[in-house]
Amino acid sequence: MELECYPMIPQPPDLVPGRQSRDWMDAFASRHPYRCLPLNMANTTGWEILCPYGFTAEWTGGPRQEDITITPDRPVPDLKTFVVSHFSRGVLTMHPQYLFRTPPGWGLMASGSPNHVKDGIQPLVGLIETDWLPFPFTMNWIFTRPGRIRFDKGEPFCFITPLEHRKVEGFQPVIRSLESNPVMHGQFEAWNRQRTDFNKRLAGGDPDAAKEAWQRFYFKGELPEDMGNAPETHVNKRRLKSPRVG
Repeated sequence: MELECYPMIPQPPDLVPGRQSRDWMDAFASRHPYRCLPLNMANTTGWEILCPYGFTAEWTGGPRQEDITITPDRPVPDLKTFVVSHFSRGVLTMHPQYLFRTPPGWGLMASGSPNHVKDGIQPLVGLIETDWLPFPFTMNWIFTRPGRIRFDKGEPFCFITPLEHRKVEGFQPVIRSLESNPVMHGQFEAWNRQRTDFNKRLAGGDPDAAKEAWQRFYFKGELPEDMGNAPETHVNKRRLKSPRVG
């Protein structure tokens, strides 16, 4: 399948596969957050669109478009082709400058880069029917309070993930007791016993537990022997393709 990307300007923002690293994750002792596979997979399941230059934006707290002031790091001929106060009320609008086309039934979820934390401003998430839409969308952020925020050159301002979203409507949530699924119940109990035992040994200073540091069953796609076999479909690293010229 192809994700068709049509630039709207001669030099659109860079589009790159989602990167795993996050500053706040790096700052932890031994970079502990990277042991959380769901975080790593979310960070890399999609493509980042990067700021072509750095800028600051300041919101007074007022309802008008003029209440947001945008200042680029260097003079920019037409600032509004990338970032503008368009919707007012503390909403900052940024232009990916691509028209995307997805296969039939697929759309794009546009959001901030997963687990990329910014103080003072929050990404707004949109789902776009890019299998038919003949014009580009915008990426919007909303200030959480009056003040000044900053985007650096090369920082992701939009994150796109293809979704076969129409099939979501076919799901029926069903609440069941865990005991109604004997296999899953047994696997959970086995995991819970091993998890509890490991944490007790770790807290008690057991040298083997300290050397192991954390249980890697999910990360490695394995299950303890008394839980059965993990599926071969497990992945612990996402390898998305970089854009090519068609």
